[in-house]
Amino acid sequence: MKKIVTIGGGTGSFTLLSGLKKYNVDLTAIVSMADDGGSTGRLRDELGVLPPGDVRQCLVALSDSSEKLRGLMNYRFESGDLRGHNFGNLLLSALEKINGNFTEGIKEAARILNIKGMVVPVSEQEMNLAIKLKNSKVIVGEQYLDHNKDVRKYGVDKVFLKPKIKANSRVLEKIKKADVIILGPGDHYGSIIPNLLVRGVAKAICNSKALVVYNCNLTNKKGQTENFDVDKYTQEMNEYLGRDRIDFVVFPNGRPSKKLISKYEKKEGKNSIVKFVKNNLIERSYRIVLADVAKKGAVKKNKHDLITDNRSFIRHDSKKLAKTMMLLSERKEYRRMIKEIV
Repeated sequence: MKKIVTIGGGTGSFTLLSGLKKYNVDLTAIVSMADDGGSTGRLRDELGVLPPGDVRQCLVALSDSSEKLRGLMNYRFESGDLRGHNFGNLLLSALEKINGNFTEGIKEAARILNIKGMVVPVSEQEMNLAIKLKNSKVIVGEQYLDHNKDVRKYGVDKVFLKPKIKANSRVLEKIKKADVIILGPGDHYGSIIPNLLVRGVAKAICNSKALVVYNCNLTNKKGQTENFDVDKYTQEMNEYLGRDRIDFVVFPNGRPSKKLISKYEKKEGKNSIVKFVKNNLIERSYRIVLADVAKKGAVKKNKHDLITDNRSFIRHDSKKLAKTMMLLSERKEYRRMIKEIV
């Protein structure tokens, strides 16, 4: 059975894991602990717990329990003091308090939800993302990537952790034994890169014998990844890893509809849809896989989600993305099955 490790957080990990759980593989989802916005941020501030939101999404994605139980985990309260809070976030925070630590709380939730695989927080220490802007100003807090005028005005220079923290030992063990390591999809600076900043994670990936696949973002964000193309995303990902470690980059072989592009560009500006330019580089250390992995049409949003406006409505298709990952993991069959490899 192939050992597959996914690294990310949020909606991107939910999409990927929802598809991968249908295959006969040993799955481990490594999840960022940098989230401090919305319901998750309120619980961190008020209860002193680790952020439950991204972990909850991964647990629900991997769950084989009833539709009602999974729906309960994703339920958001519409009014009162709990307005905007997610039931699953509250449950995970309560389990952390009852069990004495977050990892044990996740294990208990995994049993309740009957998940396939394992969900592991990248670190058990408090994780704070620092954002250095191009005007040298430093802002601390992952939520400010999407809630700060200076980010959109000046742009992000780099991100780092303040203070530095060490990786969960289980994370390093899983990476070492992995056959395939999948980075993304997910928010570039908010969900994927924070994992690579945790001490030991990037080194473990670089030293691993696993196939490393990066699912490139479909859209850009003003002030963060403005004008990024596939190569820029991948090169920056390799920089945070410490060397050219990515083997394959997966990207859609088509573009969203003109209607969706127009709608997204009104929000994030011109050229906010990521492009792949075949002759952009003379030589690449990685290979580009162009495949049918994008979701057709826009994604419906939850009006009770306090950060719904920050979530992209142009996303990957869960089933198609998982199928592409499995074909790549087989190596021998991917050339025949995937549309084009550059």
